[in-house]
Amino acid sequence: MAFGDGIFKMNPANILVGIGVALALPVVLPVVVTVVRPLVKAAVKGGYTVVETVTEYAAEAAEQVSDLFAEARAEHIAGKAAGADVKST
Repeated sequence: MAFGDGIFKMNPANILVGIGVALALPVVLPVVVTVVRPLVKAAVKGGYTVVETVTEYAAEAAEQVSDLFAEARAEHIAGKAAGADVKST
C-alpha cells in the first residue's frame, strides 16, 4: 500500500463531512473572523510597541557609546599633547 492511497476514497461519511463543512463555513467563518481579528490586532500592536521600545533603547545606547568614544578620543588627544609638551621641554 503506497502512501496516500486511502485519502480520496468515495466513502459516504467523507462525503457527508465535506458537505457539512461546505454548509457550515459561511456561518462559522464570519464568527471566527470577528473573534480572531481583535486578537491578531492586539498581537500586532504589542509587537509594534516592543519594536518601538527596543528602537528607543538602541538609539539611547548608541548615543552613550558615541559620547564615550568622543570622551576617550579627547582624553587620548589631550594625553598626546601633554606628552609632546613634556618632550619639548
